[in-house]
Formats: sequence, C-alpha cells, structure tokens
Amino acid sequence: MIIITQRELEIIEIIRINPFVSQQEIADLLNITRSSVAVHITNLVKKGIIRGRGYVIDERDHVSVIGGANVDIVGYPFDELRKSDSNPGEVNVSIGGVGRNIAENLAKLGNHTKMFTVVGEDVHGDKIISESEASGIDMSHVSRVSAYGTGTYLAVLNRENDMDVAIASMNIFQKLDRKYIDDNRQIISKSKVIVFDTNLEEDVLQYAVQLFKDNVLFLDTVSHTKALRAKKIIGYFHTIKPNRIEAEALSGIKISGKPDLEKAAKFFHEQGVVNVFITLGEEGVFYSNGRSSGLMKAKRIIPKNATGAGDAFQAALVHAELKEMSIEEKTRFSMAASILAMSAHTTINPEMSVMKIEEIMKNMEEK
Repeated sequence: MIIITQRELEIIEIIRINPFVSQQEIADLLNITRSSVAVHITNLVKKGIIRGRGYVIDERDHVSVIGGANVDIVGYPFDELRKSDSNPGEVNVSIGGVGRNIAENLAKLGNHTKMFTVVGEDVHGDKIISESEASGIDMSHVSRVSAYGTGTYLAVLNRENDMDVAIASMNIFQKLDRKYIDDNRQIISKSKVIVFDTNLEEDVLQYAVQLFKDNVLFLDTVSHTKALRAKKIIGYFHTIKPNRIEAEALSGIKISGKPDLEKAAKFFHEQGVVNVFITLGEEGVFYSNGRSSGLMKAKRIIPKNATGAGDAFQAALVHAELKEMSIEEKTRFSMAASILAMSAHTTINPEMSVMKIEEIMKNMEEK
C-alpha cells in the first residue's frame, strides 16, 4: 500500500494550485530546504502521484488494466488440420495475454493506459516489457519475479484460422496477489476505468474488486472456468462481456434464444451490472443496459486470426464508455474493432485505430 506523508500532501496541494511552481518556491512556502523538496518530489514521482515536467498531478487521467501478460505461440496449418500428425504450416511468436492485449488496443485507440501484471525475469519478460512500452502502454508498475517463467500461451489453429486447441502455462499469476494490489493501490484507485481479467486468483480478484468498488469496473471473463471466479462479485462491475457459455455459468440461466438473453441480462442488472454484452459468435452480440436492448449482427468475414477479437472488443467498449457513446454505438464500435482485429495474422492488428474502426462501421450490416 502506498503511504503519502503529511509533507507530501502539503506539496501536492501547492502543485495543485500552481503546477509550474519551482522547487525553491515550494521550499519557501513550507519553510524547508530546496533539497528536501527535491527528495519529496522524487518520492511522489515514484509513487505515481505526479508525473512529467510541470508536476502534473496524475488524477484519473488513465485506464488501468489488471490481468495477464504472456507470450503467444500460434501455429497455422497450410491445409486441413490433421490430428496426431505433423502439419506443414507457419508459427508466429508474439506477446499477448488477455489483459495486456486489451491494454495495447486501448493505447492504440489513444487512451493513457497503465498495465498491472507480473512477468518473469527472463527474455520473454523482457520482450513483453519492451514491446508493450513501444506500443504506448505504461509498464512501469509491472512486477518482475524469479520464482516462475513468464506466462506462455500455445495455440494451434485450424484451416479457417480459428483455434483448434491451446495450452496455457500461467502459474506465474500466483504472484499477482494481494500484496501486489496493495503496493499499487494508490495509482490504480485514480483510474477513470479499471479493467480486470479473470487471470487473477479468485480471492485476489474478489479482494481487488471490493477495494476499488467506487471506480468504474469492467470485466473480461477470459474463459468458462475462469469466469466463475467473478460469480460472487459480478454485481460490482459496471460492464461485463461474457460469451454465451460464460453468461450461462455466471447467471445459472440456459441461453437458447433471445428471451433467454433478456432473462440473463435482467439477472445481471439486478445484481448491479450497468451494461451487459453477450457475444454470440456468428450470431452477433446481444446488448442491454436495462432500458435498451437488442441483438446486433455484422457481415460474416473469414478471419486471419480470431484469437484477439475479444480483446479488441473489450478495449473498444472501454473507449466507447469514456466517449459516452450510447449502448447501440458502443456495440457497433466494439464489433467493428473486433472485425479489424481479425483482419490481421497477429493477435493485435498494428493498424488498430479509431479511424480504421469508423471505416469498418460504415460497411457493417446491422439487423
């Protein structure tokens, strides 16, 4: 947990009034030495309270993403995938992780984004840090640990470039624990939006969500099994984006048609969720905010890589929330981001941008 001293609070108040005040002026106002002010300023920068020249106070100017960061190894067969055999094809190695992918998409959409995760003290950890920073993510609060190797996700796609099977080695996220959350509490609490993915252990997720319950919280469910980690605290989230199976697991409602989608959404709203988006694959996306609901579809495409579509959708939802779009606009914008993500072989489309998303929206077919 970050502790702010009384002297630091006094300095923060002076800077709040005059962001361009000099260290000597602060020293004169507080009747202390300039060198003492310099030490306090350095500590405030390290704690994430102020940043940059001019001592800009870092208050709710960023989105925080708390979740997984790992290396993605994805294999693409040239022909029909044959089980129990060696398949000619290509292998792509890139950085990934649900939380980290969401963070990169958010950064590409122009949002100041801070990532909170753990990586190993290995070459893969170095790769995640350097490439994420190059994409615009603030990685200064990521923890490096030696007990485990950096998380690794290994996937084999079929001929249609959709996932056939995958293995996730993610033991390192045991170190994404309460202590780590407490150590970064002050910075996370100042977020405009906090995005959680369920790579956090259940007790840690529950602890962190309750700790930041006064913030706007988004949930990415990751998978059916991991989604259950959020079942007891689902009502704390402002926005959720489960797929059909995850929505069934979280609500206990079997979904076989639109009436069931409405029923599930009602359940989530009664728990406290503001916006519900249930992704249905080729059938589109069901959306509801308790006042307006619907099922939105888009023209089917053959994806080059579908693994990053959900991450792009989630990031676009956060961006749309910050831009105060309507529920329908949020859905269209996020679906277009998902389509853009699937048009690249890499998990993150290097061309991801608001402009590119808006171009796709113009050609979307809505029903």
